[in-house]
Amino acid sequence: MNPPVILLIEGFAFIVLFGLISLLRREGLSMRFAIETVILTLAASGFCALTGYSFHPVLFLVLIYLITMRVRLLVDLGNIFAQRTRFAQAEGLYRLALRAWPDPSSRLIVQVNQSTACLQQNKLDEATSKLTEILQQAGQGYLGIKYEAAAHYNLGVAYLRQNMDARATAEFNAAIDTFPASEYARRAETALERQRRKNTSATSKEN
Repeated sequence: MNPPVILLIEGFAFIVLFGLISLLRREGLSMRFAIETVILTLAASGFCALTGYSFHPVLFLVLIYLITMRVRLLVDLGNIFAQRTRFAQAEGLYRLALRAWPDPSSRLIVQVNQSTACLQQNKLDEATSKLTEILQQAGQGYLGIKYEAAAHYNLGVAYLRQNMDARATAEFNAAIDTFPASEYARRAETALERQRRKNTSATSKEN
């Protein structure tokens, strides 16, 4: 099979595969992702056809992955710095991700992780404000269920630290309802159990 044809098949298979993954994650189909992949695929295939140069198929897949997934890769790198409490570097990477022409879904993912970093720094008002705004946009269909569950859970933690137990309980339950099989649902269940034990203990002391 001719190298240009192989690249065309790879490129369009890449679009279909990641499109299906996005649908499963309930993130919606990203036209920007599809357009970028089509442009890269046609450019590489045309270059091969005109020059006779042959891209290695694996190298081509790596290239389009790095380019189309640039925002999420920057977020993952920022999260590594945040986990190591290097928040200035993490925030710099999150801002770079927001300048890297993200689609609506990727933009919300960046914002969820920025909010998480605020929570890690105990900036509770800022985290609460950002997470509330993100969840208001979730109904537009761009925020995947994993990140929606994460936003509800982290908002619950922020409320809990502010001694707003009723709101925290509502957000933990929302995390469980959004994605019951997720790690955030399990964390929410653990947090709710702690609250129940705390309330039971307080009631026992009063009696």
